[in-house]
Amino acid sequence: MNYILPNVNVFVQGRFVKSNVFVMDGLISEISTAKPSSTSQSILFDLEDCFVFPGFIDVHVHLREPGFFYKETIETGTKAAAHGGYTTVCAMPNLSPTPDSRENLTPQLEIIKKNACINVHPYGTITVGEKGLELSKYDELIEDVCAFSDDGRGVQSDEMMKEAMRSISKYGKIIAAHCEDNTLLRGGYIHDGEYAALHNHKGICSESEWKQVERDLALVKETGCKYHVCHISTKETVDLIRKAKAEGINVTCETGPHYLVMNDMMLEEDGRFKMNPPIRSEADRLALIEGIKDGTIDMIATDHAPHSAEEKSKGLAGSMMGIVGLETAFPVLYTELVQTRIITLEKLVELLHTNPRKRFGIGTPLEVGQSADFTVFDLNKRYKINPEDFLSMGKSTPFAGKVVYGRCELTLCGGKIAYKRG
Repeated sequence: MNYILPNVNVFVQGRFVKSNVFVMDGLISEISTAKPSSTSQSILFDLEDCFVFPGFIDVHVHLREPGFFYKETIETGTKAAAHGGYTTVCAMPNLSPTPDSRENLTPQLEIIKKNACINVHPYGTITVGEKGLELSKYDELIEDVCAFSDDGRGVQSDEMMKEAMRSISKYGKIIAAHCEDNTLLRGGYIHDGEYAALHNHKGICSESEWKQVERDLALVKETGCKYHVCHISTKETVDLIRKAKAEGINVTCETGPHYLVMNDMMLEEDGRFKMNPPIRSEADRLALIEGIKDGTIDMIATDHAPHSAEEKSKGLAGSMMGIVGLETAFPVLYTELVQTRIITLEKLVELLHTNPRKRFGIGTPLEVGQSADFTVFDLNKRYKINPEDFLSMGKSTPFAGKVVYGRCELTLCGGKIAYKRG
């Protein structure tokens, strides 16, 4: 099917221009001010004055299938992603079976091919079963994974991590590390800060994250591995990565929307405020803001982690860790960071599309001749976030009830409608 989007604000070569977008046979055939004429072969979308972005890329999502389809499926997760403006996601490997061999990766690839409405790139695990004891079969996985991660668990052994880095560097792939030193957790489940002290909760110290980042950066310097730090949350981590980049170490990192707009004093006694790493102090939040402004933090990823309603109903102490984020990321970030002039809209596109595309080698730029992978938002639309409107099976979000601007109207992936409002 062919499509025409007249009089829209299109992100072209780093800036927005008022233009018309023409899609033909799955490709962007033209971006110009040429007068569009409706024909029987084209559908004309009435989205005048809306903003057309290159499809967002999330390098950190949990689609839960195979193994945990009661939480989310590849079908529901990719529909949720399209609703949020994403056309490419990287699926984390804490599944059953874990993708640590060709045999264990194949079921996931088959489900993606059958049920995904956007582009899904799976991760392979760093270690077998994410147990940190034996390296995965990288040679069997390398052609079909975007990178390697034991997300949800830090690799505890220094020697095992060094061996993984040396092996994976031979293939030119990225290690995306969940950094967490288990010896420092001490039963904690929210940030070890003011809220935990006031409400008698067990805290997770910042050192449990940054200490392992510090270790890994030393190993990257030694091995030359491409290294990416998942969901950073502490000011110390920002400082470590900033210094490592200044030294020329091959490192990138991500943070999540919730770490940028919330601090631990905004927590409530509800499982929808529980994730790992936890929402930390205001000083940490401000350091993360500086990190995205100066380029230390390369991208924003949601760590979309759906659970069942029952699993999230047991308060801060008893609920599973993880929140959903694909359907709220752009409106929350646009409202809290762009409308407040902390960053520009162009910078937000860099964090949600350009930088992850360049680092991971996935996704499609918004250019003539490229696959029509883009999303359209009405930035003037004001509404209240309602989890019952989510297409994800997961409904747990700290942003429930929050008033935001920016509603997704349309997402095309490969020139096909992945999401259309209404």
